[in-house]
Amino acid sequence: LEEAAFQLQQIFRIDISIALNILGIESMRAGHCRAAFTCFKLAADRGYSKAQFNVGLCYEHGRGTEKDLEKAGLYYCQAASSRHAMAQYRYARYLLQHGPGSLWDRHHKAVALLEQAAGAGITEAQAYLGVFYMRGLQPQEERGLKYLLQAANSGDAQSRYHVGVCYEQGLGVQQNVAEALRHYRHSAAAGNGQARERLRA
Repeated sequence: LEEAAFQLQQIFRIDISIALNILGIESMRAGHCRAAFTCFKLAADRGYSKAQFNVGLCYEHGRGTEKDLEKAGLYYCQAASSRHAMAQYRYARYLLQHGPGSLWDRHHKAVALLEQAAGAGITEAQAYLGVFYMRGLQPQEERGLKYLLQAANSGDAQSRYHVGVCYEQGLGVQQNVAEALRHYRHSAAAGNGQARERLRA
C-alpha cells in the first residue's frame, strides 16, 4: 500500500507539472509573459525538466522576469541533468561563454554536453560542433565534417555551406569541386547568401 501511495503521489506531481508547463506555454503564446514564467517556475521547482528549460529561456531572454544569465544557466543545468537535449545544448553554450570555473573544465564539460545533444538530434548542437572541430586549436576535420553533414541533412543551410567549403578545400575529405558546387547550390536554394556568393565566385 505504501508503494502504491508513493506511485500515485509521483503521478500526481508529474501531472500537475505537465499541466503547469502547458499553461505556461499557452500564456506565453497569448503574450502573458509574467503569468507564463510563474507557471514554468512552479513546474520547474517540482523537478519537471521541460519547465526547467523554459525557465532558463525566460531568464536568458528576460521574458516574464528580469534577464539573468546566471539563473538561466542554473535552470539549463538542472534540465540538462535530466537529459533534456536542447537544455544540454543551451547549458553547453552558457558554459563556453559565461560559466564559472576554469576554462579547461568548462570547455571539457561543454563539449561532452554538445556531443550528447548532437547525438539526440539537436541540429544546433551538430552545427556548433562541426564548426568547433573545424576551427579549434587542434582541428579535427573529419569529425567536424561528420557533424556538419548531420546538421546539413537536418536542413541547416549554413552547415550545408560549410560542407561545400570542406569539399572545395579538401578539409576532412578528398577535394572535390563538383561535390562542393552541389552543396553550395543546395545551401543557396535554402537562402544562404554566402553560398550564393561562393557560386558566383
